[in-house]
Amino acid sequence: MKRSARWMWLALALCLGLGMGGSALAEEAEFDAHASSYRYFFKDGDMDFHFGNLILGAAVNGGASTGEAFYAASRIKDGDALTWANQWNGLAGRVLARGEASLAAGRAVSARAQFLRAAYYYRVSVLSLSPADPGFLDRGNRCRALMQRAGALMSPKLEYFELPFEGGALPGYFRAARADGGAAPTLLMIGGGETFIEDLYFYIADQAHARGWNFLTVDLPGQGLMPFFGQVFRTDSHVPLKLAVDYALSRPEVDPARLAAYGISGGGLFAPQLAEHDPRVRAVAMNSAVVDAHALFATMPAALADEAEMAGWTPFHAAVVSNICWRYGVDHPAGLVEANRGNTFDPAKILVPALIMVGEGEYASAEVKRQQRLALDGFPNPARRMVVTPTDEGATNHCVMENRALVGQVLFDWLDEVLP
Repeated sequence: MKRSARWMWLALALCLGLGMGGSALAEEAEFDAHASSYRYFFKDGDMDFHFGNLILGAAVNGGASTGEAFYAASRIKDGDALTWANQWNGLAGRVLARGEASLAAGRAVSARAQFLRAAYYYRVSVLSLSPADPGFLDRGNRCRALMQRAGALMSPKLEYFELPFEGGALPGYFRAARADGGAAPTLLMIGGGETFIEDLYFYIADQAHARGWNFLTVDLPGQGLMPFFGQVFRTDSHVPLKLAVDYALSRPEVDPARLAAYGISGGGLFAPQLAEHDPRVRAVAMNSAVVDAHALFATMPAALADEAEMAGWTPFHAAVVSNICWRYGVDHPAGLVEANRGNTFDPAKILVPALIMVGEGEYASAEVKRQQRLALDGFPNPARRMVVTPTDEGATNHCVMENRALVGQVLFDWLDEVLP
């Protein structure tokens, strides 16, 4: 079967409710968001997931260089939290020094590229740091400051903004599609349980800009550096997200008839929840759909682990799980399940066109598959679609972070259909 025909059949079969066929993995109950279908470099699964998907995946959008990334990886002790943090932090400093030299010489393009990579290396260095470590907030702030310096060297500029919210502020980025300030379609990008707005820039901002779309993203409570200011995850994400829509529609560059929301990971709940409550969102996409976060967390290995299992975790994995707990305001992984009780959206109330993307490896989870079916069957708009991206195109893991070019093709081709 030709590849194009295979893709058409796969999307059609899913929309018609046909079976995917006989993988034993499809019967498994657990959903491990940090599982990869193949190994990149490390034996530690969680470390390998973040290296291959978060870091190498960002290379296509200027967040990493493969040579730099593999050198840093070669110096990291497998599964070790400290060497991970130190190597990415050290690399960030070296890349930043090159950027400063380029800027001093008046070479803006070179400086911009170095600042972007240095920013992202600072960001990924905090994956394995405790929030109690002063380096966490310091590196997070370095990342954000460098993104602003890089953004000022772009045309149109990548603008940093803050939206007042409940005594604090939601940080975000906006980049216009057009240099003349004319109105264009806009993508509101929404992250999940561990994301920073910088992750979302490197996830898809370049793909949006290349297709004539404005790019907009914000950190919600629980994301980025927000927990430092007392803002942890909540079950009404549509409330802070409404401010992002208000902001978007206040800008003359935004065409109000073509405002779409796209969420990854936990954003696969936040984006459709926003569409459920705010009719100004004209299309919604998710990778993948999280109809009920409580039910999904109840199948996650980290949340189900007993003390004996936790004692066997690598330092890196333990640090990652601890960081997720911090973002939800709980002190034990088991608390993540209850923290997500009531964290839902109602597919029947989402009246706009809806797209589900899900990697083939992630779709092997029985609970993931069940929630995609609930969403797809419940969306009332006939312009609904589900696409399972294939393993043999390197597009199989959680959020398909490892093939962002393919995500851009699927997402924006669909958006151009439903929001012409």
